[in-house]
Order: sequence, then structure tokens, then C-alpha cells
Amino acid sequence: MYNQDIVVDKKKQQEILKTYSTESNYREFNSKFWFYVVAATAIGLSIFHLYTSGFGLLLAIKQRSIHLGLVLFMVFLLYPASKKRSPMGRPTVFDIIFSLLSLITCGYLVVYFEDIAMRAGMANTTDIILGTILMLLVLEAARRTMGMILPILAIISVLYAMYGEWIPGVFSHMNFTYPRIIEQMYLSTEGIFSIALGVSAQYIFLFVLFGSFMSASGMGRLINDGSLALAGMSPGGPAKVAILGSSIMATINGAAVANVVTTGTFTIPLMKKVGYEPKFAGAVEAVSSCGGQIMPPVMGAAAFVLAELTGIPYGTVMIAAIVPALLYYLGVWTMVDREARRLQLQGMDASDIPRLVDVFKARGHMLIPLIVIIAILIKGYSPMYAAFYGIISTLVVSSLRKETRMTPAQIINAMINGGRTALSVAVACAVVGFVIGVVSLTSVGVVFTDSILSFTDGMLIPTLILTMVACIILGMGLPTTPAYIMASIIAVPALITLGVDDLAANMFVFYYAILSTLTPPVAIAAYAAAGLAGSPVFSTGWAALRLALAGFIIPYMFVLEPALLIGRGAASDTLLAVVPAILGVILLGCAVIGYFRTNCNMIERIILFVSAFSLIIPELVTDLTGLGIAVLIYLNQLRKDKKATLLPHSKIYPK
Repeated sequence: MYNQDIVVDKKKQQEILKTYSTESNYREFNSKFWFYVVAATAIGLSIFHLYTSGFGLLLAIKQRSIHLGLVLFMVFLLYPASKKRSPMGRPTVFDIIFSLLSLITCGYLVVYFEDIAMRAGMANTTDIILGTILMLLVLEAARRTMGMILPILAIISVLYAMYGEWIPGVFSHMNFTYPRIIEQMYLSTEGIFSIALGVSAQYIFLFVLFGSFMSASGMGRLINDGSLALAGMSPGGPAKVAILGSSIMATINGAAVANVVTTGTFTIPLMKKVGYEPKFAGAVEAVSSCGGQIMPPVMGAAAFVLAELTGIPYGTVMIAAIVPALLYYLGVWTMVDREARRLQLQGMDASDIPRLVDVFKARGHMLIPLIVIIAILIKGYSPMYAAFYGIISTLVVSSLRKETRMTPAQIINAMINGGRTALSVAVACAVVGFVIGVVSLTSVGVVFTDSILSFTDGMLIPTLILTMVACIILGMGLPTTPAYIMASIIAVPALITLGVDDLAANMFVFYYAILSTLTPPVAIAAYAAAGLAGSPVFSTGWAALRLALAGFIIPYMFVLEPALLIGRGAASDTLLAVVPAILGVILLGCAVIGYFRTNCNMIERIILFVSAFSLIIPELVTDLTGLGIAVLIYLNQLRKDKKATLLPHSKIYPK
């Protein structure tokens, strides 16, 4: 087995998480009382979601109110108002007051829902007071867990709804009164309790809980050991282990930074040990971890929002995402393999690699819950049912082996960790409801669509580029889910107007909201990996951007050729689209690294880029041209390779 001494220590892992993941800056209580309060709340929230998923949801506003009330209650106890000035071992008096107000404002909707419905959602004085308090609480919770950017955008949205009449031009609209704002934000399912929070309350929490149970059962060990057994001995093996491990680990950790810290603690030191540069090792882990959010079956939280917003079943989204996800990882795999061959790196010693048979004998049964989830989703059932039965099957299957059997304490800890992990996503979904509510109230989304089409003159490629830039900019300051929601509100209608398939348009935005975590100057996934690798953050960020180049091109590919999304075209069309796409991504990786069969000179690299893009463009003529160019380059390198092999022997012929 590999040497455990080279794994990054837990203290450094926590430091990196707290630096690059705001949601990880929670308190470690020095009082058992407050620990038990939060633990009991997290367990209660987990049981509530398990019960409603298995035996029937409550009315939407009630389900979401209970979900948000308990989430906010924990947020104000766990997250300090200020990392520097607030105590980290206990909540303050104000934290306790905010927690209680969270229960009161959300509990009011549960208790008095029928009365509010009888008033047709017309706000009275109590509604206005409690609605105002909840809006402020949600904004403060978002500030504590995610920083200032999202709360500022939410405040701007509300001010726009109230004072939009004063804005000149097409964005001007009739002002809305404050009571009308409260009715939209607090008393309806189009504001704070919008479809985004509904997805958190129905799907996301359950999948986070599923990941927590899988982690407690030792799924991480199966992923790490299985990846080592499959790829550890190949050239540059640890980098390929990182790709395999991180692509699957998203089932447990849905966030890029969490994936980096989870798998990078052992893959990055191994990559450095076999000869990769620290910045390259960090970049590989960052790119691999980032891609976990686009990898079926359990994709990032934003994928569930995508399914709900479009009305497309999540199972359909999951199947459609298979080819783009595999192309993404194929691009990364090609680059790390070519880099290993260029540097003549070896794999790991056989003595450090576990036998695949032994790995599956000990823990292979833990794949069954994943198979259960996939089967349920393919059958067309709700993700809620898939997650529920995934959790149940995890509890049952893990008990089959001593190595994976969970104790009662581990089950309780899994519920506590799951409840805590889901907090930031739930708050993000609540605060983005401000934007959703204002768009619904003012119809500003139509204005954005018209403005985009006017700016790009109705041309598809410029509209795609503008959308990509907007997604990346939004994603630099926001978590993936709110970045996707806001970008989809602004840009997706414009793409659909231009004839883009609705799923392809939403997937386009979804991809770039995720890839923004790799885009300098705010490439948080790459910077977290740099902390583990001990490399400069900016050079690691640029190395990650280079490795993820195929990922930045793939969305254009499936927009121009929707057949790359399985189910959006005939099987024959998908096959004809996939083959040149695979070749194009491989050649792109070779061109970036500068190694095809052998090292490439600058001219060969340029020609390989031309060949790659020719294959990526969905036209038969360009595909044949790109293939022909690639064959010529390969034959030329084969000739050079043979010549280089013969040269040393030619010197001994005279003897």
C-alpha cells in the first residue's frame, strides 16, 4: 500500500478549507450544550427530510419554511458574524436572538398558512414585520456563509423593484410598494421560498445526506484504493488516480474545494513524488475535482435546479450529461498522460498498489447504493425517491461487511455532518430567491433577453461568448448554484430564442458556472490545490485553466451539435457526433502539452490545434480534414522516431 506519511495532515486541510471555502468557517464549540443543540437540530432536520421523502411532502410553503427555519437556526449558531471579532467557541446573544427569530418567522408561515391563503396572500402588519425580519436574516446568513456579493445583488434587486421607475431607458418599470414586495418575497413561492429553495428542500439536502452516509461507510477508501489499483502503475499514475478518484468523489462532496481537499491530500503528494511539478500536480487535482460537479449520476446541486427550472426529469439530464463529462475527463487524462510521457515519468511501485480484487472484495458492495440511485433515476422516478432509497440501501448494504458497517454513533455523526454541509447551499437558494422574485415581478428577464440579442445582433456565436463571459464573472464571486440561476435568468431565454435546444442552453450556462472556479483571477479550486501542493497560486491557476481547455470548448460543441447530449438526437447521430469529438479532444490535449507520438515542435503543435478544432466543428468536411491532418502529423512523427532510433546504430557500421 502507498505510504500514508506523505498524506497532507488534517490541520493543513482545515486551514485550506477555511481559507478558500467560506462555508467551512464554522465554530468549534467549547461548550457541550451548544454542540448538542446544533447536533439535535441537524439530526431533526435529517429525520424530517427522510420522513417527508419516504412518506410524502408537505405543502410547498410548509416544507420550505421548516427547511429554511432550521437551516437559519443552525447558521446563526455555527457561523460567527466576524471571524476576527466574534467568539469562535460560543454563539453571541445576537446569534441566539437571530436563531430564534428564524424559527419564529418561518414557523409563522407553517402555523398560519391557511389564514394567509384565505387573504389571497395580501400582507397585513404582522406579515410585513415578520417578512422584513426574515429578509434581513436571509441576507445576514448569506453574508456569513458566502460573503457580501450575493447579499448585495439581492438588495439591488429589491431596490430595483421599489425604485425602477427612476431608471431611464428600457429597464424602467412601474414601482412596486413595500407591502407588495413582502407579498412576493415572504408570502409566495416566487421569492425566498421559490423553486430554488424547493430544490434544496426536496433534493439537494437528501443527496448531501446520502453523501454523508456513504462517506461514513468508507466509500472514500473504496474510491482511493480502486483508483490506485486501476491507474497507479501507468506512466504518471498518481495524476490519473486523481482524475478517477475526483470524478467519483463528487458523489460524496458536491463542491470543488471540498473535493480538492478530500482527494488532493493524498494524490498531490504522490504526483510530486513521481516527478510532476507542484503547480501541475495542484492543477490536475483542481481540474479533476471541479469536473466532479458535471459527472453523473450525482452531479452538482445546480443540476437539480436545472432539471426543476426546465421541467426536464433529472434522469434525462443525467443521461444527457454523460458524453460531455467523459469528454471533459478525456481531455484532462490525455494531457496528464502526454505530460508524463514527455517527462518520461514512471508509475508507482507495484508494492504500493492494492490489488483490485482485494479492493472490491472488501468494499465493492458499496457501489450498490449508486446502482440503486441510477436505476431509479433511469426509470423516471423523482431524485427525492432516488436519494431516499439510496440512503436506505447504504445503511443496509454497509452492514454486510465489517469494514463498512456503521455504528450508531457513525450514523448519528453522518446526519450531523450532512445537516451542517447542506447549510450553505440552502442559504444560497434562499437568497437567490430575491432575484427570482424581482424578475417575476418586473419582467426584467425579457428586457435582458432583448438587450443581449440587440447587442449581439442576433448572432449565435457572439451570444454564446457573451453568455460564457457573464457566467464566468458571476461564478467568480458566487457559489455554483446561484451563479447558474442568475445566468440562466439573464442568458438562457436569448439562446433559446436563437434556436438552441433548451437542455443544451441550460447545460451551457451550467458548465461555465462550474468552470468559473478554475478561471483566474478568482480560481478558488486551483488556489486550494496550490495550498496542498505548495505552489504559487497564480501559476497553479493558469496551469489549471490550460488543463481544462477542453472543458471550456465542450459546451460550444453540444450547443452546435445537440446529439452529443444523449437523448437529444437519434442514436446514429450521437455516434457520428461522438467519434470526431473524441479525436478532437485527444488531439487538443496533445497540442497543449506538445507531445503526440513524440515531442512536437511549434509548427506541429499549431497544426495539431488546427486538426483538433477541425474535428470539433460538427461538419463532415472539417472532420475529414482534421483526421487527414492528424494522420499526416502522426506519420511524420513516426518517421522521425524511426530515424532517431536508427541514428546511433549508423555510427557503428564502419566498425
